[in-house]
Amino acid sequence: MEISLKYLPGGRAVAGGSMMAPSDSDLNETALKEDLKFYFMNPCEKYRARRQIPWKLALQILKILMVTTQLIFFGLSNQLVVSFKEENTIAFKHLFLKGYSGVDEDDYSCSIYTQQDAYDSIFYVIKQYRQLKNISLGTLGYEHEGSGLKICKQQYKKGKMLPSNDTLNIDVSIETECIFFKPQELAGTKAELKLNSSFFNLEFYRLIQVEISFKLKGIALQTIHARELPDCYAFQNTITFNNRAHSGKIKVYFDSDTDIEECKDWHIFGSVLQKNTQYILVFDGFVILSCFVSLILCTRSIVLALRLQKRFVNYFLEKHKRHVCHADRLEFINGWYVLVIISDVMTIIGSILKMEIKAKNLTSYDVCSILLGTSTLFVWVGVIRYLGYFQTYNVLILTMQASLPKVLRFCCCAGMIYLGYTFCGWIVLGPYHEKFEDLNTVAECLFSLVNGDDMFATFAQIQQKSMLVWVFSRLYLYSFISLFIYMILSLFIALITDSYDTIKKYQQSGFPVTDLHEFLKDHGTAGFRKEQTSMPLMCCCKRQQSDDNLILIN
Repeated sequence: MEISLKYLPGGRAVAGGSMMAPSDSDLNETALKEDLKFYFMNPCEKYRARRQIPWKLALQILKILMVTTQLIFFGLSNQLVVSFKEENTIAFKHLFLKGYSGVDEDDYSCSIYTQQDAYDSIFYVIKQYRQLKNISLGTLGYEHEGSGLKICKQQYKKGKMLPSNDTLNIDVSIETECIFFKPQELAGTKAELKLNSSFFNLEFYRLIQVEISFKLKGIALQTIHARELPDCYAFQNTITFNNRAHSGKIKVYFDSDTDIEECKDWHIFGSVLQKNTQYILVFDGFVILSCFVSLILCTRSIVLALRLQKRFVNYFLEKHKRHVCHADRLEFINGWYVLVIISDVMTIIGSILKMEIKAKNLTSYDVCSILLGTSTLFVWVGVIRYLGYFQTYNVLILTMQASLPKVLRFCCCAGMIYLGYTFCGWIVLGPYHEKFEDLNTVAECLFSLVNGDDMFATFAQIQQKSMLVWVFSRLYLYSFISLFIYMILSLFIALITDSYDTIKKYQQSGFPVTDLHEFLKDHGTAGFRKEQTSMPLMCCCKRQQSDDNLILIN
């Protein structure tokens, strides 16, 4: 009788005649099992099995170093921009606000209480703007293209008020008048005529606000010391005298919107700046290249995983006549790869913007900061995947995965109670407490109370003008603190603790077995390695003793 040898994909030989030859379905099943086994291995096991070099692992480690270095360079450059904006804003307040003490009053800069102070403050701004070049210490100048000092006043159309007789007759329609001063006009007689015009005869009982706006230009030379090309800035400054409340107090607001513009004509002698810029641009190019390669490799891995998922689903449906459960389908979707892809896309876009900013072709610092900062966050979060190969850190990851659904459901319920307290505190305590004046402030105040911050200040700052409201504030605060700190926060911690205990039990007695796990349980790993893996995804794989405390998780 003729005897033939049949070789399975794992390298094992089966002897026998034509009646003992394995069928195509057996070969397909064996090949599928071995592909699944290989897919759920970690990089080190894949190298032992097929000598496949872990390129993605090496690339991710390199990318962590490069992206972090890039972010540090950009952060140092951005720090110069932020400091220049803040220092100029402080300088503008001292230059243009009469009697500014150096410290803002609440959310506005300063306040005035008499009519004469209002006139003096308005004319003080005009005077300082006229002699800016002689008094300013900074590299400031006027905007040339039709700019100047614009003063607008808003007031009720007409009206008559007699508070002593409780009489009010007013037309609430708002009219706006504006007057404009060009820099070259301020030193002439035309400016004097405008200053003495009826525009500056303010009727305070119907005055709503006076707004003074002007635009200045500046150049940041401090970047040269950091071996960077200087930036050109445009400061759109607005001074608002707010009299909407008509309470006898005019609040003075100063707002400065800063735009970074490309310097139109600049010549800097010395080759140090140009060489330093070129080196950074080359480094950014390498970051883009590494992220692009990482993007291709991770996308390829996800595509291959989806193909493997389709093979397993079709096989399971054909052999067992039922569909694979949703949990087993998700086993093939590696969330870490999705996170890396998002991080790579954001890093590539952010690096391109950074190169344009470095070359002074763009000035989108905020967009670039968000992209690079978020991508670096995702890169470092992705390190958890590789820490998960160790048993100690693996518990943390599995606990977070197990507790997340329960925590989200719990937060939805607790959020309803939190919103109820927010609306209640805003409407009742708003007129009597500065921390409850608007919804956003109320939400921040209650969140700080949950974390134990500013408790005494929140209790003490309530105004005792109404005994009923004062008693209600005590009941409100005591009930909120007791409910959220002693009950809701404790239950929140208990949910995470329960998930941790569950994971510890699973590690000792074994994780729940799904269809996918059952399919791979009895399959040996001949052709790969001698030890057998019991769980493909959230599993502690048996290792050689020389492997110390390594543990598998994909």
